[in-house]
Amino acid sequence: MIVRRRQNMRRYGMRWSLYVALLGVFTMVSCNQSVENAQESVVNEYYPSSKPSTRWWWFATEIKREDIKYQLDWAKKNNFGGVEVAWVYPLYRYQKMYERGYGRYYPKDTTAQEWLSPEWSEMVAYTKRYADTIGLACDFSFGSAWPVAGLNIDKAHSSQIYGDSTFRQLLTFSWAWPDTMYVINHLDAESFNLFAAPVGAALKGGLKGSKSALFTDSWEIKLSGTNKIWTSGFDQAFKDKFGYDIIPYMNAGIDSFPDVRYDYMLLLDEYVTSGFYKPYVAKCKELGAWSRVQCLAAPADVMTTYSLVDIPETESMLNNPNYSRIVSSAACLSSKSTVSSETFTCMYGFPSTYIGQEQTADLKMVADAMFAHGVNHHVYHGMPYNPKGSDTVTFFATTYFGPGGSLEPELPAFNSYIERVSGLMKKGRTYSDVAVYIPYEDGVMKGAYPPERQRVWVWGEYEMRYIDPADELEGYHPLWINRHFLERAVYENGRIRVGDAVFSSLYVDVNYMDVRALKRVLVLAKKGLRICLKKFPTQPGKDKSADYKNMLEELTAMENVSSQWKDVAGSRPLIEGGSLPEYWGRIQKDGSLYLFLAQWPSKDLKYPIYSGQSIAKKTIESSFLLNYGGKTQQITIDFRPYQSVMLHIDKYGKIEYLDIDYTPNLPVVRPREKQRMNF
Repeated sequence: MIVRRRQNMRRYGMRWSLYVALLGVFTMVSCNQSVENAQESVVNEYYPSSKPSTRWWWFATEIKREDIKYQLDWAKKNNFGGVEVAWVYPLYRYQKMYERGYGRYYPKDTTAQEWLSPEWSEMVAYTKRYADTIGLACDFSFGSAWPVAGLNIDKAHSSQIYGDSTFRQLLTFSWAWPDTMYVINHLDAESFNLFAAPVGAALKGGLKGSKSALFTDSWEIKLSGTNKIWTSGFDQAFKDKFGYDIIPYMNAGIDSFPDVRYDYMLLLDEYVTSGFYKPYVAKCKELGAWSRVQCLAAPADVMTTYSLVDIPETESMLNNPNYSRIVSSAACLSSKSTVSSETFTCMYGFPSTYIGQEQTADLKMVADAMFAHGVNHHVYHGMPYNPKGSDTVTFFATTYFGPGGSLEPELPAFNSYIERVSGLMKKGRTYSDVAVYIPYEDGVMKGAYPPERQRVWVWGEYEMRYIDPADELEGYHPLWINRHFLERAVYENGRIRVGDAVFSSLYVDVNYMDVRALKRVLVLAKKGLRICLKKFPTQPGKDKSADYKNMLEELTAMENVSSQWKDVAGSRPLIEGGSLPEYWGRIQKDGSLYLFLAQWPSKDLKYPIYSGQSIAKKTIESSFLLNYGGKTQQITIDFRPYQSVMLHIDKYGKIEYLDIDYTPNLPVVRPREKQRMNF
């Protein structure tokens, strides 16, 4: 069957036609679902709608009820579904930066509510009450700025570096500045609980009414990479676990000993998980809130860490959109329905460029890239607190969403587009067929990124910021998997099932694989799982198993194991052809599929983009085969400028095009702006 979608060439807003040909006989198929259905906003257990949220920076200034009401009303009017209140520095803290970058002067504010004071708590509680009355979700950052730090954190509970007893990391962007907040020891649950007690108590009024999420940001712990993170008793715990003393290697420089560093990172993973992420989730539950977390850059196997929280969150553009596949995969494997994203962070560069001059077409290009990697809830980055009638306050690392910005005229329509697509992307579960073993062990063994790949808060290969599944898997909708999820996978009817994912094949192309993972792969292969093993991996860690080589030889001798993907592929790819757009699928209970195909400028985005990068003047024709519902159909899609495509394919293969049209204003191409703000 051949399905072709054509559009006439009237500029923007053309009607669609869909023609189906079978053996030369053409039959018209409906190409549009009703607007009402396409715009349906899915309500899940976390948010009242699929409208985007925005981070709302409260600077350490006097927070007033009339300003809170004004900005929440503005967010509602501009089609936002919620806010996330985030508490940051007093503006005069960075007076030189603001004066140099914007010519603005912020005097010292002596009227600001004291951090966690009753007056502060009352403004928080009022915000939540008013948000509830107008139907906006209201989340809160758990603490001031990032990373996690508190005024009550003494030296014994502060972050630690091996060999430097004087080290303590300060919270740079603290609401309480110049009073000192120290970053907690993330390896110690007692440190987290010490921090969380006063913050949780001060937030109680804000957590009444509708249920909120408490947010914590990405790792961003400044500890000379991850090769010196330490805590009391770590050396003895290491010796108990691995049978040798780590201290000589720490003294000599652990990066010179990759196998030892691997053992060190394994134990560090356990400490970070039990010392921070599990207590964080438990505290949110105790407070009656959801946990919404970015685990990015944590010294842990983050796929596992992301599975612990209620709402796993990714980030872009400080990260390339492809990183989000890790977060979306973890969500699917742990049956998490919502994948949120801190979106548009420093889109044009760090700390910020063209602030207040951002272009909606560029935003759509980035958002579509995130949809095509599994994101279904956006939290814009973001909206600064401004007194009513003012638009002169900005955050230094952001895209500006607020009154008076360049985006304001288009925001209601743009947010409606985000709502429509997010709603459809929340239906059902992520489509899955091929699991790809994530190269976490490779990253740990490699150590630091080369200098050209390091950025602010980007240090080690273990962070997996730049990885992609193999090109030969592009059309199979591959998801990442790690040892944790392989150990939980259940084999049945020729496939493995874990969480919401079902896989017919496992693809392994790594240089290193933990012996426990190899044992599990061997067990699944013996049950009949088809496995592509591209090469013989090596065992990481100092203590080598005598059975490792034998297990590899036993594995490769099986008929259902091959180094050639074509020999073990369980089925044809979901889509196949030449060059394919980036895409994401959500399968429904009735067996139908929603398939989002991103506009071509969204493909393979890299940080940072330039202003006007989304510019598109021509329709791009794309042809590929769709294998679904027991049918193979040839589809030709005309991607009009700025338009992505959403298909609905029923279980019999019938295709509908859903109306997700939105055309932003024509962008202006500008040169990359030089960074002009220094701290």
